[in-house]
Amino acid sequence: MTAATNDRHRLTRRRLRFCTIGVFLVFGLFGARLFQIQGIDASAYAAASIQAGTQPQTQPAPRGNILDRNGAQLATSVDGLTIVADPTLTTANAPQIARILREELGDEIDYFDTIDTLRTPKTRYVVLARDIPKWTADKAVAALQEAQLAGVSTEKETLRTYPGGSLAANLLGYVNGAGKGVAGLEQQYDKTLTGTDGSSTYEVSPTGQRIPMADSTVTKMVPGQDVKTTIDRDLQWYADQRLTDAVAESSSDWGLAITMDVKTCQIVQMSQSPTFDADTRTGMDDSNTVSRAVQNVYEPGSVMKTVTMAALADQGKIAADTPISVPSSLTIDKFRIGDYWEHGRINLTAAGVIAKSSNLGTIVAAQQMSDQTMYDYFTKFGFGQKTGVNLPGESNGILTDGASWTKANHATISFGQGVSVTAMQMMRAVGAIANAGTMCEPTVVTGTVDAEGTETPVESAPGHRVVSKDAAATVTRMMEAVTADDGTAPAAQIEGYRVAGKTGTAWRVDPQTGRYIRGQNTVSFMGFAPADNPRFLTYIVLDKPYSNAGGGSTAAPVFHDIMSMALERFGVAPSGSKSPKVEQTW
Repeated sequence: MTAATNDRHRLTRRRLRFCTIGVFLVFGLFGARLFQIQGIDASAYAAASIQAGTQPQTQPAPRGNILDRNGAQLATSVDGLTIVADPTLTTANAPQIARILREELGDEIDYFDTIDTLRTPKTRYVVLARDIPKWTADKAVAALQEAQLAGVSTEKETLRTYPGGSLAANLLGYVNGAGKGVAGLEQQYDKTLTGTDGSSTYEVSPTGQRIPMADSTVTKMVPGQDVKTTIDRDLQWYADQRLTDAVAESSSDWGLAITMDVKTCQIVQMSQSPTFDADTRTGMDDSNTVSRAVQNVYEPGSVMKTVTMAALADQGKIAADTPISVPSSLTIDKFRIGDYWEHGRINLTAAGVIAKSSNLGTIVAAQQMSDQTMYDYFTKFGFGQKTGVNLPGESNGILTDGASWTKANHATISFGQGVSVTAMQMMRAVGAIANAGTMCEPTVVTGTVDAEGTETPVESAPGHRVVSKDAAATVTRMMEAVTADDGTAPAAQIEGYRVAGKTGTAWRVDPQTGRYIRGQNTVSFMGFAPADNPRFLTYIVLDKPYSNAGGGSTAAPVFHDIMSMALERFGVAPSGSKSPKVEQTW
């Protein structure tokens, strides 16, 4: 063997050793990596593998319905879809996908924002559009499939809808874009109405398709509970329309109409105009979405005279036929007070003071009470306090402490000026007179109903007596004189029924200056029927109507129509007797 041959053999063996060592090093590295993956980090890599091939999906819980007293839906939820995408499948074709979605969905999406969303890095799940009606979303996804553009799908969700449109809108409230209640019953009972979402996670193929029979994880959703209200849908609809007409005809800024069952304090109808439509999202500015029945305060005017007379009657200081010498005017704390009509000294009975709505006669009668006594009675009737109706944003109203009253305060508060109330406070107070002196908390909800149909009643506070039964009966007789032919509100008469009522006209207060605006009034009418066995109380308020509008001429006709509908709707039997004749003068 030559030297050259030996050199070649040595070089070959050297190369073989290097190759062998190299192979062992490569296999060693692979082995170490395999040991790390399968031994040390097995769980982490398995989870990452599963995550890369799985698709999470939320199963939204349907929001509970809001029902009227008979089970009719006032607010409900319908099927809708959320359009989602997997950017790992849509990045390359983002412009084409965005174009088709824009054509199908219109203003629901923005073309350029959608392209950016479809190209979102490091994720397999993005939301393109929410709250899309099912047929619209299905049509859009079908168009993408026809164009063979993968990666876009839909998820079920629920959309809030209000079948009656603006019906009882200020009572029901509405939900925001996230489905959370932000006003009315939607807000007050949001936790009850909101269910618990379910979820599911399932394996998908590299093209994003669900793999049949593959492992999946499911958490069941729990539907929200229904809220059953005291509202009668048909009466509510009629009152909404009648009030809207009255506001327009009287050129009022706004109006309220509320009807309550005086035996149970259930609100069977609560209307406001102008209002809004949460279904179409129209008219939804602050002046329309506010619930004026519980949030707005105003001076009630002469309707408050019923409370003053009830306080006096409860103390035995007055009866329907008590003679009162009414002066032509009074000057108290350098403030001249008169009646709405000019007169000299006249002789009215207490019933005549109410029937004619005499401020001066009320002041004379109220002078029999001290500041503290009168304040205590007004407090017993619930002024300066929330009513307990359980609606969001309720105001306390304004009743200053009796210890700080001036003589002028005592005088004006007796006839409903210098005290601010909510309409619901006035309902509760006069409702106590209609209910034989017993006051209860107004309520708009009777209970909740779960998915199995089990109804859970809402507990209501027991009623409590504020004046005697005799005192309430005395004031009722006075109020019947108001609706007599020679009273201030004969337009409130209802054929076959005895009606007790009281008009109200009060100067409006400028919210900017805190001063009265002469020539601008809030007019109202409060009444109940049948007066001999009261069942319903209806209150009409019209703010800033035309200059010569009055409670008897403008609000009483609205009362007549809504009360007539309530009596008929609930089958209330006519009165068995005519209203007794009550002398108004002496």
